[in-house]
Amino acid sequence: MEDFPGQPALEALLTTARAQNISDIHLTSGAPMMTRRFCRFQQAGPQELSHDQLTRIIKRGVPPEFLKQAMEVGDVEYVHEIPGSGRYRVTIMRHRMGWSLTARIIDSRIRTMDAAGMPSACAGLTRWAQGLVIVTGPSGSGKTSTLASMVEMINQTRADHVITIEKPIEVIFKSRKCQISQREVGYHTASTQDALRAALREDPDVIVVNELRDLETFRLAVTASETGHLVFATMNSRDSAQALTTLIGSFPSDEQPLIRDMVAQSLRGVISQVLIPRMDGSGAVPAYEVMLINSAVANLIRYNRTRQLGNVIGMGKAEGMLLLEHSTQELVDRKIISAADAQLFSPPMSMFSMGFLTRGAGA
Repeated sequence: MEDFPGQPALEALLTTARAQNISDIHLTSGAPMMTRRFCRFQQAGPQELSHDQLTRIIKRGVPPEFLKQAMEVGDVEYVHEIPGSGRYRVTIMRHRMGWSLTARIIDSRIRTMDAAGMPSACAGLTRWAQGLVIVTGPSGSGKTSTLASMVEMINQTRADHVITIEKPIEVIFKSRKCQISQREVGYHTASTQDALRAALREDPDVIVVNELRDLETFRLAVTASETGHLVFATMNSRDSAQALTTLIGSFPSDEQPLIRDMVAQSLRGVISQVLIPRMDGSGAVPAYEVMLINSAVANLIRYNRTRQLGNVIGMGKAEGMLLLEHSTQELVDRKIISAADAQLFSPPMSMFSMGFLTRGAGA
C-alpha cells in the first residue's frame, strides 16, 4: 500500500481506481481498503491499513492547506486534481480508530441528456425562463451528473448568465453560449446562503445549487425562483413526494400554507433517480422518476396532498411524466437489470412490486 513508484500513494490509488471503473475508495485505519464499483461495495484486498500507514498516505498526498484543516479541525472535504487524470472529491475525517479517507472519482465527461439515458421530458425543464427544478435521489445516485447534463444543454442552447453554487466544485464547465460563473462554498464564498443572497444581485438568469439542505437555502431558492430566475438544485430524498414534503416541512408551520402556494406556482419539475447495476456486469444504469408541473400537481402541493403525487405522475405519461417503478420495470423487462437488484437498489415500492417480482423472477 505504501510503495507506488513515481508518484504519491494517494494519487496512484486514485488513478488506478479510475482505470478500473471504481467510483469510490474507502481507506480506514485498522481495516482493509474498500471500493464501490458499479454500485457494489466490496473489499479490495486482505491487507489492513494501520493507523501509521494511512497517516503517511494522507500527509504525503493531501495538499498542505487541506491537510492543515484536517489536522486542526478533524475533517475536510476538497477536490483533488491530478494533471492528465482528472478530478476526485476527497473527504477526510478523524474517528475513534484513527483516520478515514473517502474519495469519489469525478467523471470528466459531461454527457448529453440522450447519452445519459434521461427521459426526453427532462429537456423541457431547461427551457423555462424562471422557476424551480429539483433533482433528487439517494447519495451516489448520479444527481451531480444529471444536473451537469442539464446545465450543459442550457450552455449550448441559450445565451444566459449562469451562476453555480457548489461544495465542492466537481464538474468544470466551459462557457459556450452562456457565461458560467462557478463558486465554491468555503473558498469563493462563506456559505451557500451568502452565495444565494449575492447571486440575486448579480443579474443571473440561471442559478444552480448543488444541494438544498436547510431552511435558509430552501427559503432563498424558492424566493429566487419566484423573482424571475430559473433555479436548479439537488436534494437527498427518495422521490418527488418526499422531496416536496421535506422542502415544505422544513418551514415553520405558520409559514407552510404560503410556501406551499409559492412552490405550487414556481415549481417546474422534479427528477428522481437511482443507480442500479447492469445484469452483464458492465456498469450501472439510472432509473428515473419525472414529475412535471400541471394543474393537478399544483393543487396537490397547494392543498398539502403530496402523498397523492404518485397517482398523478402515473396518469401523466402523455405529458412526459414517469414513475420510478415504471422506469425500473422497463429495465427489468429489457433484461438490463435483474429483478433482485431492482428491489435492492430502488426505494421501497408500492403495489407495483408484486407484479414486478412475478414478471422479473425469470430475469
